[in-house]
Amino acid sequence: MVEVRAQRASKPEGWQPQLVALDIDGTLLKWVVGQGTTHEVVPDRVRDAVQRVLAAGCHVVLASGRAPHGMTAIADQLGLRDPLDPDGRLWIVASNGSVIVRHPPMEIVHEETFDAAPAVHAVLERHPDALVAIEERGVGYRVSAPFPEGELGGELIVTHLDDLVSAPVSRVIIRDPQATADDFVAMAAQLGLHGTDYVVGWTAWLDLAPVGVSKASGLAYVAERLGIGPDDVLAIGDGRNDIEMITWAGRGVAMGQAVPEVQDAADAVAAPVDEDGAATELDLWFG
Repeated sequence: MVEVRAQRASKPEGWQPQLVALDIDGTLLKWVVGQGTTHEVVPDRVRDAVQRVLAAGCHVVLASGRAPHGMTAIADQLGLRDPLDPDGRLWIVASNGSVIVRHPPMEIVHEETFDAAPAVHAVLERHPDALVAIEERGVGYRVSAPFPEGELGGELIVTHLDDLVSAPVSRVIIRDPQATADDFVAMAAQLGLHGTDYVVGWTAWLDLAPVGVSKASGLAYVAERLGIGPDDVLAIGDGRNDIEMITWAGRGVAMGQAVPEVQDAADAVAAPVDEDGAATELDLWFG
């Protein structure tokens, strides 16, 4: 049984978010049991709740570890259009904050890059059979070898490792199907990965990013341009890569199936994704 702390955060009477930041996998989309992927269909109850947020004149920003091309289809499923933009164009925080997008049409307006080679080689010394992926914008990913089916969207282009990290990149994914998430948490802590920020996913999945870049930094970039402060932001997520945005937002909410470190960082814990917890949280403020 999940303890739902839906009212832990203290907010002034009548408070309503001006910006709602939503993770995708495990927050809007339900996990496929045992596969590390999500169903690519937004539940009706969640879509309806998001539409009520838009009808109230609130900005909705998707914030995900996904590449931009894996996010715009979800935005379209939700019927997202910014109610305060004359053209209805959205802001999207992609690649764990490394890439900021406007949509539609998809336009990359900001990107952070870094030299990933030292960190990648350090990880591969510990996990020599691990898989490496770099986003190939608008197409899919360049990969050192094929990833498990369904884990990466778009076309997968097999590329020699040296070519993958020969130039600055915005994000690197390292995946070892033979290891566990706990293995990667321990490894990353031991390595230090100087000059690089990292986050471990639900499985042995490691995201590498430029130092200081996260969903929180991406949302801060967007919020500044919208004239909104963090106190007026509601953020909902379920993964370790959501911790920074959950703590940055005026109200940060963890999904009920999130690991303890994510729940501990949150102001509130919603019901699990299988119970449409994001919709329940949104209905507190936009019901």
